[in-house]
Amino acid sequence: MTETTQQVRARRRRSLFVGGVLALVAVGLVSATSGAMNISIAEVWGALRGGADLDPTIRSVLVDIRFPRVVLGMLVGASMAASGAVLQGSFANPLAEPGIIGVTAGSAVGAVIYIVSGAAVLGTFGLSAAALFGGMAAIALVYTSSRRSGRTDIVTLVLTGIAVNAFAGAIIGLLSYLASDAQLRGIVFWTLGSLAQASWSDVVLVTIMGGGGIALAWSIGRALDVVSLGEVQAQHLGIPVERIRIISLFAAALAAAGATAVAGQILFVGLVIPHAVRMLIGPSHRALILGSALVGAVLVALADVVARTIVAPAELPLGVLTALVGAPVFFRQIRKSRLGEAT
Repeated sequence: MTETTQQVRARRRRSLFVGGVLALVAVGLVSATSGAMNISIAEVWGALRGGADLDPTIRSVLVDIRFPRVVLGMLVGASMAASGAVLQGSFANPLAEPGIIGVTAGSAVGAVIYIVSGAAVLGTFGLSAAALFGGMAAIALVYTSSRRSGRTDIVTLVLTGIAVNAFAGAIIGLLSYLASDAQLRGIVFWTLGSLAQASWSDVVLVTIMGGGGIALAWSIGRALDVVSLGEVQAQHLGIPVERIRIISLFAAALAAAGATAVAGQILFVGLVIPHAVRMLIGPSHRALILGSALVGAVLVALADVVARTIVAPAELPLGVLTALVGAPVFFRQIRKSRLGEAT
């Protein structure tokens, strides 16, 4: 008997989630054992179960450095990928992504202003609040600028996002010029993106903000299924399109700002991963958001392993690595979209 499209997608969803969880465990083990100090899987297991016979130095390296970095990489990847999935569904635009429409840049500006102002003594949670405010301000500007006759103009949305990114880059450049040496090091961290300073407090922060954003996005997943078909159709079916878009914008900004606050600008994750997951399991947004979060967690954690081993003992900035991979995919998607319009 030939499988229906729904049956094929359901089977692929099961395979994706089972395979994703297994891949997450495997990447976590590889990440925990990789680094300047050679650590075996047995020692990782000993640290996880709290074995008393484990060398104190190895325990400290794992518990205080590597474990938080592994978990944080997964949370950042999940947050950015889910953010991209909800934005693409909300605007029915395959080019919508936290970095492209200005959310990531706005969050980075908020964080940089926070650093240069000297308010950094308030700690990580103050920094995350500044990043969230910057991301929300940027996405509000992009959204209001792209509205025309009660509808969202997609071309204007992307172009405004590009302008916001350019303006944010100029502000960061100006603040970098005015910053002290210590502040400049922090700014460089935000612009390049890295998990090198991961801590358990960062993990808590992204769990709250990223988890909250993903949960909020999942809650409107069924409405996004209708909105992605078009505004007119959604309104005829009684879907409050503008309210759903505002909720999706807040969810995306919450998740992306939390990730940016602790890891800096990690670009293109929210663009590439939802595309790949959508092609595999279909456009149902509840499954798409969770699947994107899972795949994003795996790939960013894996990218972090590559970033800190490919040029060892130095470390390649994670944001640079994701941009090197994601930018060609973005160019390909633009070309595909233009060819689709031409036909």
